[in-house]
Amino acid sequence: QVRLVESGGGVVQAGDSLRLSCAASGFTLEHHPIGWFRQAPGKERDVVSCIGPSDQHTVIADSVKGRFTISRDSAKNTVYLQISHLQPEDTAAYYCAALIVGRSWYGPFDEKSYDYWGQGTQVTVSS
Repeated sequence: QVRLVESGGGVVQAGDSLRLSCAASGFTLEHHPIGWFRQAPGKERDVVSCIGPSDQHTVIADSVKGRFTISRDSAKNTVYLQISHLQPEDTAAYYCAALIVGRSWYGPFDEKSYDYWGQGTQVTVSS
């Protein structure tokens, strides 16, 4: 059974750092593109980062470039999102997603590219 489970969220203060984890089961994560998205209350879900299969090509959204880093640990079948210098506007539910069985790729920044999603982990940043 394919599963993606996010963890690592919490309530932090502005300027803190967090590392979010996306643990995969039921498939080998390094063979598939993995994206991190976030959704703030009352707003649409936006992509923040994506890591490609095998060659680990990474993409970071311009809005978070310089503060967000995506990485993968193949031995643990886990993708991480390292967030530094957290700001109140980073408050959101963070989701990881994978393209596993679908055949259509709309690019790393399009939700339609991904067909499996985790349940999300909440990050709340206080000022």
